[in-house]
Amino acid sequence: MSCTRFVHIPTRQRGFTLLEIMIVVVILGVLAALVVPKVMSRPDEARQVAAKQDIASIMQALKLYRLDNFRYPTTEQGLQALVSKPATEPVPPNWKGGGYLDRLPKDPWGTPYQYLNPGVHGEIDVFSLGADGRPGGEGVDADIGSWQL
Repeated sequence: MSCTRFVHIPTRQRGFTLLEIMIVVVILGVLAALVVPKVMSRPDEARQVAAKQDIASIMQALKLYRLDNFRYPTTEQGLQALVSKPATEPVPPNWKGGGYLDRLPKDPWGTPYQYLNPGVHGEIDVFSLGADGRPGGEGVDADIGSWQL
């Protein structure tokens, strides 16, 4: 019976030198300086896209409401007419049980969407007042509305 023995020969492990680590840190710093400013503006763009998607969904529900009831809700009835049957005149004759939306979404800045009938930009307007919460504005503060879809 022969017994084979394995002999462990130590190998030299080599780590990174200080110069190599410094080069990697400098490269990461340069990349961060170039990328971070571009990424920081993305949340505002994402909020605007989310608002446009919400408005498109609300507009779709309003079109279904109109198909069933031959008219859009009045400004006084508002978007709430998509969730619960309006009690004020004109009461919709064929309001769909369960509503046209489960709930009314808030815009990405936490405020309710606005509704006008008749609208300024079209037959009806659904819009968000944007980041500043005031009419008008430019850039991130600009209104986002159904007229932009």
